[in-house]
Amino acid sequence: MRVLFMCTANSCRSILSEAMFNHLAPAGFEAVSSGSFPRGQVLPRSLTTLQQAGISIEGLSSKGNDAFEQCPPDIVITVCDKAAGESCPVYFGPALKAHWGLEDPSDVVGEEEAVNTAFVATLARIERRCRAFFELPFSSLDPEALKRELHRIATL
Repeated sequence: MRVLFMCTANSCRSILSEAMFNHLAPAGFEAVSSGSFPRGQVLPRSLTTLQQAGISIEGLSSKGNDAFEQCPPDIVITVCDKAAGESCPVYFGPALKAHWGLEDPSDVVGEEEAVNTAFVATLARIERRCRAFFELPFSSLDPEALKRELHRIATL
């Protein structure tokens, strides 16, 4: 199963999600990420946060949806935070779609400790959601039931 994590710039939340998902993923699962307006560069703080958590950053890059035209995902999960008035990108493929909104830790300004705390907290939330995802009984879930479960996981 292939999961695409999307946000606007593909430099922070979707990158953290891709890396955490792949770090925890059992055989047969893979995550990729993209952005509707990719920045073209992953935020250094995103990479540092992943490394400090012991998660590989190999192969992570900021890219657009065109990178997946030949190998479309099964599930698309947007991670931008609608509550903050941020518009989420749209994926126009046949994949099952869900929204797991996350506040953008790169918007935090202030002391180094506050910024670091925001990134670590975001990664911890992503980890909770990914672990819940992998606990799902995929063999017994039809597409509608899976969509309901993805919506439930968004609240974790």
